[in-house]
Amino acid sequence: MTTDPERTPAQAPTRQHGTQAQLHAIVDAARERRAEDVVVLDLTDVSSTLDYFVICTATAGLQLNAVQENIRQKAQEAGLPRPSVEGPSERWLLLAFGGSIVVHIMTKDAREYYDLEGLWSDARTLDFPEAAH
Repeated sequence: MTTDPERTPAQAPTRQHGTQAQLHAIVDAARERRAEDVVVLDLTDVSSTLDYFVICTATAGLQLNAVQENIRQKAQEAGLPRPSVEGPSERWLLLAFGGSIVVHIMTKDAREYYDLEGLWSDARTLDFPEAAH
């Protein structure tokens, strides 16, 4: 994350609030397409290059693509830039919104195998409760 010399300390909470709203939009978008076990990791204290990971589980193929498309749409509506996409594969798709938010959509097998939560166990997990229907 780069430091903006033009930004005053009073602007920092606004950026933080905007990021929280963007993360919430991504989490909600994943859940709308029935992604499971959606987790948000705050990497700001443990990484010099990454801010947040959003990790979720989807079945391969159609659901993985549906989750990805919905996240892209809702993230853009929330003010995030067009993501770069790694993959796609049948097991793992990665959407990178700059260095600030990286979304991992994984099958259950890939998620267990790569264990990103374990690799980043020093990161804080943020809570985004599901909206009551």
